[in-house]
Amino acid sequence: MASNKFISTDDLALTAVRNPKGTLVHLKGRLNIDSSPGLRDLLLTLLQGKIQEDVSVDLAEVAYIDSSGLATLIEGLKIARQRNLSLMLSGLHGRLLHLFEVTGVLALFEPPHHPTDAPALEVPDAGSA
Repeated sequence: MASNKFISTDDLALTAVRNPKGTLVHLKGRLNIDSSPGLRDLLLTLLQGKIQEDVSVDLAEVAYIDSSGLATLIEGLKIARQRNLSLMLSGLHGRLLHLFEVTGVLALFEPPHHPTDAPALEVPDAGSA
């Protein structure tokens, strides 16, 4: 049973689709200081809700991301780990992939993979390292 949630700001459109395996959050636009609070609110709702479910964030249509966007994703990762859930990223490409690599953020999620190698990057268990 899929359910959808749509949020839009001037910079970013967010779509959340719930399915039996978890929730896919699709982003389109610019993830910046003005739009990251909307993503943060959505991630908090999904990760701290009554229903324990994994979340995948699709960044394929994100044209730009700033430090507040990175911080929002890292905060979501922290919350997911605390609740023994997975937060996955997909669609990293071009400049976005380069940004995640050079800042070390990609390594927080899992050993780096080329975006065509795997559809999503899964968070390793908090106990493994």
